[in-house]
Amino acid sequence: MLVASLLYAGVAAAQPVQITDGRGRMVRLPAPPQRIVSLLPSLSESVCALGACARLVGVDRYSNWPQELTRLPQVGGGLDPNIEAVVALHPDVVLASVSSRATERLEALGLTVVALEPKTHAQVRQVLGVLGDLLGIPPAQGAERLWREIDAGVQAAAQSLPASARGARVYFEVSRGPYAASASSFIGETLQRLGARNVVPAALGPFPRLNPEYVVRANPDVIMLGNRSMQARALYPGWESIPAVRAQRVCVFDAATSELIVRPGPRMAEGARAMARCLADKLGGRAQ
Repeated sequence: MLVASLLYAGVAAAQPVQITDGRGRMVRLPAPPQRIVSLLPSLSESVCALGACARLVGVDRYSNWPQELTRLPQVGGGLDPNIEAVVALHPDVVLASVSSRATERLEALGLTVVALEPKTHAQVRQVLGVLGDLLGIPPAQGAERLWREIDAGVQAAAQSLPASARGARVYFEVSRGPYAASASSFIGETLQRLGARNVVPAALGPFPRLNPEYVVRANPDVIMLGNRSMQARALYPGWESIPAVRAQRVCVFDAATSELIVRPGPRMAEGARAMARCLADKLGGRAQ
């Protein structure tokens, strides 16, 4: 098996690459990239989950999983990285979000940028496929295998919920603002697969900023709060009147758990399990 893998790696390295990124742009390379800078944590995690962590030579400041990424050079934020630091790493490819403000400047300096930004379950699957093609990894060994594992993990989390937790009306706050995860976000999709109902409709966009009064009127059964900064959180005005708050049906996820929930990538099943545990704990039962 090892010999076959080594033989495949040699063949893959010699094959040209052609992919279409999230901007609809065709990207061509003479061979799969061996030096990659990633400016989005979910893309960094996906490269590693596809077995190509060793090809990453630099990451943004928020890419911290798996642990080995913390030993790589950091090139600033994903939206506004240190351009000189990126160029100095001589990457074959820079992975960036579609919304990154640095893309045009990086391309003007002669770097190849692949812009990808998954926002739904379907887009996570699609992005894994694009990354697998970019890396020269056959789908059966790479993207398809990984997606099956993610999908099965989310399904297992759903099946672990007790009957008492199904159908719960949930409000999920991504960050202080409040910025919520609506039904059209990948977090909303996960909640739906868990059998929960999102009190923030898809029509408001994936991650809308809401008036705190909206949540009071929505009166969710369970409130989930992502707290990546782990700062003390004061209640929003009026929230003390929400029955879920009075009954302590509020889950505040720590920084590490918040990160894995809000990153659309290979750890989505872990995020689903964390949300399932919250629902079970707050609604009379334990996730199996």
